[in-house]
Amino acid sequence: MDLESLAAVRESALDYFERSRALQRRRERMERPGGDEAEGWQDIAALGWTGMLAPESAAGLALGLDGAAEIFRAAGEHAAPEPLLAVAGLGALLLARLGTPGANALLAELVAGRSLPALAWQESAGDLSAVPLACGCEARPGGGVLLQGEKLMVLPGAAASGWLVSARGDDDAVLLWVPRGTAGVIETPVPLVDGSQASNLRFEQVVLPADAVLADGPAAQEALRHALAAGQILQSAELLGAGQAMLAQTLAYLRTRSQFGKPIGSFQALQHRCVDMFIHLEVAKATLDEVLALSAQGLPAQRLEAEASRVNARCTAAALQASRASVQLHGAIGYTQECDLSLFYKRVLCLSAWLGNASAHQRRHAVLSGDVEAAPGVAGWNGEFPRTADWSAMPEADFRRMVRAFLQQRYPQQLRYLSHRARWSEMREWYLTLSAQGWIAPAWPQSHGGMGLPADKLIAWIEELEQYGVARAPDQGIVMIGPLLIQHGTPQQQQRFLPRILSGEHVWCQGYSEPNAGSDLAGLRTEAMPARDAQGEHFIVNGQKIWTTLAQDANHIFMLVRTDKDARKQEGISFLLCDLRTPGITVRPIHTLAGEPEFCEVFFDNVRVPAENLVGRLHGGWSIAKALLGFERIFLGSPKQSQYALGQLARLAQARRLFADPVFAQRFAALRLDVLDLSAAYTGFANIVRAGKPLPASVSLLKIWASETYHRIGALLVEAGEEQGAVAGDQVLDGQTFNVLSPLIGSTAAMIYGGTNEIQRNILARQVLDLPA
Repeated sequence: MDLESLAAVRESALDYFERSRALQRRRERMERPGGDEAEGWQDIAALGWTGMLAPESAAGLALGLDGAAEIFRAAGEHAAPEPLLAVAGLGALLLARLGTPGANALLAELVAGRSLPALAWQESAGDLSAVPLACGCEARPGGGVLLQGEKLMVLPGAAASGWLVSARGDDDAVLLWVPRGTAGVIETPVPLVDGSQASNLRFEQVVLPADAVLADGPAAQEALRHALAAGQILQSAELLGAGQAMLAQTLAYLRTRSQFGKPIGSFQALQHRCVDMFIHLEVAKATLDEVLALSAQGLPAQRLEAEASRVNARCTAAALQASRASVQLHGAIGYTQECDLSLFYKRVLCLSAWLGNASAHQRRHAVLSGDVEAAPGVAGWNGEFPRTADWSAMPEADFRRMVRAFLQQRYPQQLRYLSHRARWSEMREWYLTLSAQGWIAPAWPQSHGGMGLPADKLIAWIEELEQYGVARAPDQGIVMIGPLLIQHGTPQQQQRFLPRILSGEHVWCQGYSEPNAGSDLAGLRTEAMPARDAQGEHFIVNGQKIWTTLAQDANHIFMLVRTDKDARKQEGISFLLCDLRTPGITVRPIHTLAGEPEFCEVFFDNVRVPAENLVGRLHGGWSIAKALLGFERIFLGSPKQSQYALGQLARLAQARRLFADPVFAQRFAALRLDVLDLSAAYTGFANIVRAGKPLPASVSLLKIWASETYHRIGALLVEAGEEQGAVAGDQVLDGQTFNVLSPLIGSTAAMIYGGTNEIQRNILARQVLDLPA
């Protein structure tokens, strides 16, 4: 569905749940457990939602997973008590997928609201397998079939009209319809914490007619796998909605509740807790959007299951984190049933336990994705390497093969898996190779000499380079000043500087931070005074910059300078471009924790800068600076560093056979999903840049998630290295350079530069969550 249609579906759903007092009905359900879960179901049928996933031929709405997900997210935002997921989700998905005469008849009853079939598939706690293990079905000599076995956690409970039962037949899987009231079915109610009810079923010599068999063989198993995976995706949407509702309630409470004479929302510790809730939920939303887009492509069963586990693990973790944090931030009132949070808290507990918890989905994704992700790009590339192409039209597998072949043929082997920040002297030839190929600026528009990669190909590009161990060249011209000049530079500045960035003639560094003005950029004191002489208008610059990455390798610097000492801090700043070879400039390297001279101090003593090097208007540098910070934060939020570190961790784990340790395997699986979902969030912001729109303040979440994921990977790498975690310098692993400490030390810096993560949280708290100062 298009965005406008999805928005309309969402608004309609929110309106219904509000008008129907869904939250109040959930409270009544919890206060009077055992009530009729089918109450209000006819209203759902009148809206057509019983058939939201049914085809139009069955009188359904055929919304697709993306449209249905909007209804489920709205249901989560209101803790809706209707058994939507169990019936309109799982039941309808299975019956529609089967398409047999018996299934079609049941689907028609479901869509009309006359029947609430419940899917009975699970046989042991925590089982995610769609293959029945023990519940058996065999043909009777006189006709019909005999069913024997047990099923757990069947939803809905007492409201179900009957059960869609998976069983093992003589040769393969069988799907059966067992109406309520069938002899031999023993039902044990299971009250759930959110006021709803499940059932455990035991089938004792249950005799069924032949037409009770809806499907068997591979078709039955494939339909069940698809229904469960699609249902888990919809469950993720409901979890996301519940988490978002809890965050909204918490923000409203923090803005109005006062302690010590001020709103508690002004306390930084509480603000940062809210920001973390927001970050987890936004990453979950990005993951859900990506998985819904992938599912619309018609994925094979194994890939769909892997993506379902990925998004379910992420949304479950985000909703659980939101539920726990929101209760804590509400204080004592949050611990009572009188507070509406209790309704969401308990609903999330139920959803997060049913259809697989986060850990189970992390494990399943690790198992399934091993085969799923090995497929793209395995075969060789026999084609040429075009300078330009319609990259959007090229299949991703072909694009990956092309990039991989290019790296194998052109990238210097001795530069793979460098443990230190590469210097220009090391990377110059590779930079020039990419420049000659026309691939040095993958994200720049083709009109300015870039590749113009769409977001999905840009992610694939990053992944292929990281997996091959390609070092990062000094690239601030490519990732920072180039995009800034494309948006804010004059045509003359673009013509003068952009081609020289692409060719490698100009190597750039950034001059923002100063002593005592690190994250407080508005506190800078480096002055640039306008002047005029016989040679024309210019600025005279005096001052000092610090933490300037690889300034000793650069020949140009872009910097913030103070051009009006009497104006307010942000209003007297300008943005200048300067040739570092100009007389009066001194560069002094600073060694990092790793012993590398990565940062520098840069001193300016009466340095003359031409007036035409001013970007934007005089004293208007703060708006330019914010735009550049957006580019920097999306760059720092790139999955590149985390993917590289994860690759290093995988190399070490394979060499030491650590994947045989279930504890390590679980931690690795969780980190792998953190990196995958970082890519989903990055894609959303990259699309904003590609559309030429200004980046919102929420881009700060990307920098936080990326750097802290990078740090968690680095910490596990040191732990997995055991004694090697104390070894200084490079080691050799499988014939390639390896450094156990490098990612941990590098990630420590990543959480500081570009504005510390604490400052990023302050930005999100004030500018995005609107919490009081």
